[in-house]
Amino acid sequence: MWAAAPLLLLLLFLLPLALARRWRRGAARLEPAGRAVLITGCDSGFGHLLALRLHRLGFTVFAGCLCPGGDGARRLQREAAAEPGRLRVLRLDVTRARDVREAKEMVLSHLPERGFWGLVNNAGISTFGETGWLSMETYEKFADVNLLGSIRTTLEFLPLLRKYKGRIVFMSSIIAYFTLGNGIYSMTKAAIEKFCDALRLEMKKFGVQVCIIQPGNYARSTRIQPPVSAEEIWSELSEEEKAVYNKEYVQERANFFNSILSEGSTNGHEVVDAMVDALTSPAPKARYMVAKLKEKALVFVCALFPTVVMDSVLSYALSKVKLA
Repeated sequence: MWAAAPLLLLLLFLLPLALARRWRRGAARLEPAGRAVLITGCDSGFGHLLALRLHRLGFTVFAGCLCPGGDGARRLQREAAAEPGRLRVLRLDVTRARDVREAKEMVLSHLPERGFWGLVNNAGISTFGETGWLSMETYEKFADVNLLGSIRTTLEFLPLLRKYKGRIVFMSSIIAYFTLGNGIYSMTKAAIEKFCDALRLEMKKFGVQVCIIQPGNYARSTRIQPPVSAEEIWSELSEEEKAVYNKEYVQERANFFNSILSEGSTNGHEVVDAMVDALTSPAPKARYMVAKLKEKALVFVCALFPTVVMDSVLSYALSKVKLA
């Protein structure tokens, strides 16, 4: 009898999940017409793809672009020309409070009949480098774009989201769980995860749902991280860091990171599918992990095993070059 207890507990745990999934599939999805969504970081990558997808679904889309005169923004404007008014491109640098306020003013002045439905905090930047290789200014920039930018935009639009019982979607990453040479990016994504955890619980009483998207390696889809140049890294290192590291080490680390980038998926629509579900499902998930099996396995090891196990796995994968 007692031998069957673990199996019974497992069934009791899985049954509600199975019922919830069945209900999600059968329930009616959201009607997009007359609902507005603001997306940050639409110049390229997931934000660009999502703006086009939501526009075609019937949403009123406000596409925030860092460079409203750039190629990405012009492509969005050409798409919008067929149906004027439903896709608007606006300048939005999430590090500038003035840009965020002006974005809200534009949304309010062109709000469709069903109001403001969704905010997608997608804007982000990435880079490569060990902790001591990066300047304090770089850390400040990344925190401002990837973390504070999302918080800044969320706080500005929170009253509207509460009013219309909308959705907030944040772009995180599986890199929130571990790092492979881009600790600065991991740091900001881990912080976003915790901000969302607090916000999700606090917004439940207002009917506002908060979702996190956790992509795996889609570097070739988004181009958020260009290939790394060992020569450029070496030329920018301080004399103190050059005294510790050698060129062979930097080159090997750059090659390792570039090999990871080259393995990235080119099918960014997989991530966009998750973002659309977060905005339109009657029962969206708190987290959408869109990643390869081996990437999910790394997250599993990181979450459930002692830190020493994950450290051993990552240390083995990282540089084999000895320092002088």
